[in-house]
Amino acid sequence: MMAPTDDQLDQISHADLVALVKALIAKVERLEEENRQLRAEIERLKQPPANSRNSSQPPSRDQKSNQPANRPKKKHGPPFGHKRFVRELIDNPDRRISVQVEQCEHCHHDLSGVGPEKIVRRQVTELPESNPVVIETQQHEVLCPHCQRLNRGQLPEGLEADRYFGPRLEATVVFLKHQQHLSYERIVQALRELFGLELSEGGIASIIARAGERAAVAAAGIKEQVITSLVIKSDETSARVGGRNFWHWVFIGASAVYHQIVPRRNAKVIEELMGETCAEVWVCDCFGAQLKAPARVFQLCLQHQLRDLQRVLDQLPGSLWAAEMQKLFREAIHLNNRFDRPDPQLTLPGFMRRVSEIENDLDALLDQWLTGPDERKLQNRYLLHREKLLTFLYYPGVPPTNNQSEQALRTSVIHRKVTNGFRSDWGAKAYADLLSVIATSKIKGQRVFETLVNLMGRPVLQFLDASSP
Repeated sequence: MMAPTDDQLDQISHADLVALVKALIAKVERLEEENRQLRAEIERLKQPPANSRNSSQPPSRDQKSNQPANRPKKKHGPPFGHKRFVRELIDNPDRRISVQVEQCEHCHHDLSGVGPEKIVRRQVTELPESNPVVIETQQHEVLCPHCQRLNRGQLPEGLEADRYFGPRLEATVVFLKHQQHLSYERIVQALRELFGLELSEGGIASIIARAGERAAVAAAGIKEQVITSLVIKSDETSARVGGRNFWHWVFIGASAVYHQIVPRRNAKVIEELMGETCAEVWVCDCFGAQLKAPARVFQLCLQHQLRDLQRVLDQLPGSLWAAEMQKLFREAIHLNNRFDRPDPQLTLPGFMRRVSEIENDLDALLDQWLTGPDERKLQNRYLLHREKLLTFLYYPGVPPTNNQSEQALRTSVIHRKVTNGFRSDWGAKAYADLLSVIATSKIKGQRVFETLVNLMGRPVLQFLDASSP
């Protein structure tokens, strides 16, 4: 649109002049709106990006900074002169090879009868060649000549007619699938290359299904242990099941971990899990469904709050309120670590006096008048959940963070990224039940593979010995 000249303006009619002015006003308003949007975008781009220090973003998504060209590259590995491999010697090796000295290398004197002044021990560790073994059962069918009834021999426990794989093989497949996150195709290749065993993908699927059925029974018992715990820690993350969005929940009790994958992310999930049971303390983040859990008191994850405060400090480096709040939370965590230990570094009166000081400092920070919108947002959150911030200082054994739940879900996140989710509902349920069994065994200090072997039933290698019944 070209601006009219002075002569054109003198000759224009009143109606045309009004129309021209209206068009110019509309154009100015449109340009002002575009200008406002561009300014807002510029301010957004000026803010520091989200990273693992100031948000819940995982470190893997952090933007890697470009290393200066003149900066020497950091050398990986141990420092110069450090032994790369240090291994303790085993007292009872499977075989000893003694290398004696027969004669002197210098004068060739006979040394066969001279005792050694020192024996230098070294050990080499190797894996024996592993080949699959096949146990065949032959059931005899005998016709009774008296009653003409056909009798069949009874198979021993562990070698039932519907069983085709032993517990160690089944445990190996489950371990490769759900602990090493291998696909069916790669499990077939691993079994072939490592053990010389040819197994189809269908056979692997049947093993996973059978393991899921057995794990479901054990997971039901784990669930009861979790919901009856005084302190429950919980978190959730996304999952993919059959191309749909599901949610993977974890609930951690005193000595058990329960996983479940469901299509919902609401309070109904926790309500159905807990039933009529009420926990003493519930440790979680600020998610609304978690805060509706049946519990007497709550503990918000302070690690989440420290990251949110760091985000404010990245945007406003001069924010004294965010710095002081961050310092207060860290002091509270440090105070709890000093007292909640087998050999406390503080007396009970000294601990309670310091707790009272931290409570007063927190109230003072929450009463401050703040101007920044991000500061006010966090302040309003802390005012709303004031009684949930320092619960861990009054309940021994309650952690100040929900890190254990996040770590329990790390395996699920890796599994989702590697395998892109589950193709069936039964596969997701089997994975959650097996993960419950595996995670609980880790808490109890048990070895994962041995736990899976015991889960899959009675051993069958004993039948290789002809003297076994």
